[in-house]
Amino acid sequence: MPISFWFFLYILVLCLFAIRIFIRKDLTPPARLAWIMVLITVPYVGGVLYFLFGEARFGKKVQQKRKDIFEAMVKVGSDWTGNLKRIDSLKAPHDLIAGYATSINGLAPIEKNQASLMKDSAATMKHLIRDIDGAKKHVHVLYFIWLSDNNGTAMAEALIRASKRGVICRVMIDGLGSRKFKRSKLWKQMKKAGVKTQVVLSLSNPIKTALFSRIDLRNHRKITVIDNQITYCGSQNCADPEFQVKAKYAPWVDIMVRVTGPVVAQNQILFATDWMYYHPEDSLLDFLEPAPKAEANGLLAQIVADGPTIRRGSTSQLFTALITSAKENLTISTPYFVPNTEIVSSLMAAAHRGVSVNLILPARNDSWVVGATSRSHYHSLLESGVQLYEYTPGLLHAKTLTIDGEIALIGSSNLDIRSFDLNYENNILFYDATLTNSIYKRQKQYISDSNKILLTTVDHWSKPRRIWYNIVATMGPIL
Repeated sequence: MPISFWFFLYILVLCLFAIRIFIRKDLTPPARLAWIMVLITVPYVGGVLYFLFGEARFGKKVQQKRKDIFEAMVKVGSDWTGNLKRIDSLKAPHDLIAGYATSINGLAPIEKNQASLMKDSAATMKHLIRDIDGAKKHVHVLYFIWLSDNNGTAMAEALIRASKRGVICRVMIDGLGSRKFKRSKLWKQMKKAGVKTQVVLSLSNPIKTALFSRIDLRNHRKITVIDNQITYCGSQNCADPEFQVKAKYAPWVDIMVRVTGPVVAQNQILFATDWMYYHPEDSLLDFLEPAPKAEANGLLAQIVADGPTIRRGSTSQLFTALITSAKENLTISTPYFVPNTEIVSSLMAAAHRGVSVNLILPARNDSWVVGATSRSHYHSLLESGVQLYEYTPGLLHAKTLTIDGEIALIGSSNLDIRSFDLNYENNILFYDATLTNSIYKRQKQYISDSNKILLTTVDHWSKPRRIWYNIVATMGPIL
C-alpha cells in the first residue's frame, strides 16, 4: 500500500475518534486533550486504546436494572436506611456534607451505631472469623482481591463452616482482582460446601466486554455483612499484609472498622444491589432480615457508594466538599493519588486559608505511573502550605480522611480518577469525635513512620526527573 493510503487512513481514524471525544458530555477538557494526545502520538494504537479504555459503554438497560434493584432495596429497608429529616441533628457545615452525600445514593446519616477501629490486619481477621463463626442467618462477602494465603484460606474455611451449619453464605469476587482465586481449590471447595458464589465484572469473554462495557471497569468494594447486624468497612482485601502477588512492596498497611447498628443495612443494600443484578431470583427480604439492632447512645454514620452506573463525579465532588469544610485540621492518607484539578485546588485553598493540611502517601508505590503522577503535584501542594509525607515501612494502603476531630471517612476509595469514575466503591462517613480522633491517632502513627517531603528537596530535583513526572501526569485525566 502507498504511504498516502496509510496517512489518509490515520487522518480518518483520528478525525472519527476526535469527533466522538468532543461530542461526549461526560469528559473534562483535560481528559479530552489527553485522549487527543494519545491518538496523535501513537497512531492506530491510540484508537485501539480509546476503544478499550476510553468509555464505559453501559447500556441503558444495565443502568436501569441496577437503579431499579437499588431503589427497591431502599424502599423495602426504609426503616433502617435513614431519611433526609435525620440530617436536622447535624450542625453546619456537617449538614451540608451529609446532604450532598445523601444525594449520591439516597442513604442518609442514621443514628445509634457503634464502630470499633481494628488494630491491624491480624486483629481484623480475628474478629471477622469470630463473627462469621457466630453467624445464624447469612454472611455476605465482597472483595476486589482474594488470595489463597493465610487470611484468604481462613476466610474461606470460616464460610465453609458457616454454610455446613445452615447459614446462607453469598460471596462475590472481582473478575480481575481475584482472577487467580476463582481457579483455586478454595473457590471450588466453597462452592462444593454450598457457599453461593459469583464473579462480578467477569473477563471470561473479553471481546464482549470490550464491545459492550470496558475491560478495566472493576468492583473495588470490600464488604462483609453478617446477619445484618455487623459490617466491616475499610481498605483491606482478603489477603495477608505480605501480599504475595506484590510482595516486594509489603507489608500492605490497611485500616478497617467493625460497625454495628442501623447503618449496617445500608452496606447490606450495596451488597444486595451487586448480587441481585446476577441473581434476581433471590428475595429482597432475605437481605434485610433480621432488622439491625440500634445501639444505645450510638454514633451517627452514613454509607456512601460510587460506581460507573452512579452519578458521574459524585465522589470527587464529595471529597471536594469535605476538604472545603475543614476549618483547622485536614489529614488524608491514600495509596493512589491521581487527583483532578478540583481536588488539588481545594487542598491548596484549604492550606492557604490556614488549615493544617496533611497528605500521607506511600514512598514506594506498586504503580510507577501513579507514583510519578503523584509527585508531579508535590511542588504546587508544598508551595501552598500542604504538609506532605511519604510512608516508608511498606505500602500504605489505608484510605482515610479526618476533619477537625469531628468527621471521618474510611473505605475503598482512593484519591484517583479510577475511584472517581470507573470503580464500584464503598465508604462510610462518621460524624463522631471519638472515632474520628481514634482514626486521627492512626494517621499520626503513619506520619511518624514517614519521611516529610520539603519544598527545598523538590526544588532540587533534576530537570529530567521533573520532566518525566510531568509527562506521565499529562495522562492523569485518563489513567
